[in-house]
Amino acid sequence: MALSYQALLAAVPVVLKAGNVPNIVGEAGIGKSALVAEVAQRMHAKLFTTVVSLSEKGDLAIPVPPLTSDSFIQTQAYGQLADVQFGYAHTLIQIIQAAEAQPEQPIIWFLDEFNRGTQAVQSELMNLVLQRTINTLTLPSQVQLILAENPDASMTGFENSHYGVVAGDAAIKDRTVRLVMRADAGDWLKWAAEKPTGQTQPNIHPLIQQFIGADVTRLNQTDAQGDLVATPRAWQRVSRNLFELEKLPADTQTIVALDIFQGDIGQVLGLAFQQFLEQQAIQLTPAQLYASQPVGAVVPAPVLRQFKAMSEPQKSAVLGSCLQLTSQYPLVQDQYAGRFLQLLQTISQDGQFALVQQIGQQQDLLKQLYTATIAQQSPYVTALYQYLQQVASWSNQ
Repeated sequence: MALSYQALLAAVPVVLKAGNVPNIVGEAGIGKSALVAEVAQRMHAKLFTTVVSLSEKGDLAIPVPPLTSDSFIQTQAYGQLADVQFGYAHTLIQIIQAAEAQPEQPIIWFLDEFNRGTQAVQSELMNLVLQRTINTLTLPSQVQLILAENPDASMTGFENSHYGVVAGDAAIKDRTVRLVMRADAGDWLKWAAEKPTGQTQPNIHPLIQQFIGADVTRLNQTDAQGDLVATPRAWQRVSRNLFELEKLPADTQTIVALDIFQGDIGQVLGLAFQQFLEQQAIQLTPAQLYASQPVGAVVPAPVLRQFKAMSEPQKSAVLGSCLQLTSQYPLVQDQYAGRFLQLLQTISQDGQFALVQQIGQQQDLLKQLYTATIAQQSPYVTALYQYLQQVASWSNQ
């Protein structure tokens, strides 16, 4: 039985509160790190992460030679002995300092890619999981551990896995609670559409949301002709790349886009996504919307028909681009304000509200529109400002 991201948000805290150690098992790029970060946020816990696959033996603690005479102990039967101390990794020191500074705040120490570390590193970490100690140091009581592993062929349900992992010790399996994570397209699409606090863009580009939504198997799909896997993490990279690609001239996009996509999600799916984008390509630019003849505050009929034929994500994207070009096409001038208002009113209410929220974050633009409205010399600017107020009020309905 595997759990979705949302189900694990409930399951992991249960295991932690019971005093046990969750071991989250899932394919690479499925969202294990993001899950732990959100669990920590919900529990108001401070999060520390150690990537075990990048660690070497001795990274956490290393013996320090005796530095003073106090480090030597004289015994009757065994002569003089050195009381060896240990130096600890910076992460471990930070954890201790955080625990002492705020004794009431939970602390989560996330040991990521646990079974991709060497046997020596895993052995060094063993006492952390089994006894909560490393050499002479005992973890503070508010520190809770979470492990994450990639599946290996010895795990039930993952007999065909081919990750380069070191099989876990039986003692680790007996002292941790294995929680298998699966990719859930519904959860992912919901998250993809959300906007991070303070951001105007969603977590994932709207066109990628549309592409995945049409066939949810694309979210976690192995390339039939290569060695790459399209994972949720890979799609996040594709989204960031796509946002940047859209800033380039169209001819440059055409040259480089396919190779960039295929470098993340493989040959077959990368080509399918590129073809999808070509079908969905935005046919109009801000320059075409604003400068098409005849010049004026009204969008020419042919341009308006072409705009209306575009998909909602396309319309929102090009109007969003218009908002980034207000220095070139100032909305405090009637010829641009009138056209922007006319185009804004053709898109869905959700799309209008999202764009008005973007405008609301541009305080200088709002002040300019307000000043022009008060002056009562630009009727289209006044109409735009009043309509923006009307759309903004929808949040109270």
